[in-house]
Amino acid sequence: MSKRATIAMLAGAALAAILVASPAISDEKKAAAKDTAVKGEILDLSCYVGHGGSGPGHAECAASCLKGGAAMGLLGADGTVYVLFADHSDSGPFEQAKGFAGKKVEVTGEVHSKGNLKGITMHGVKAL
Repeated sequence: MSKRATIAMLAGAALAAILVASPAISDEKKAAAKDTAVKGEILDLSCYVGHGGSGPGHAECAASCLKGGAAMGLLGADGTVYVLFADHSDSGPFEQAKGFAGKKVEVTGEVHSKGNLKGITMHGVKAL
């Protein structure tokens, strides 16, 4: 193979690698730009909606309900209740949040709303 053909092949491979990587880099930047931080208390929505269960005195029950599959929410500092969702590509932050039942946290992720329902696709969680 000639030197010119080898250089052309290497240049083509490099261009292909850049084109393949560009959308992934762009998607990461878009996701980070959409993230919002919301502070509040991790809730199990069954007890919260059913009988107002929340706070440190309800933490043990909330942890049990979340472990049993109850829907998880966040009671924002402004009183807004968000349904929390696992990100399809990384459920780690959602699973980690279950350990903070009844406790104050900061959740980061994409905030969504549909009618009067608000939710957060979780990308991070940390204790406050």
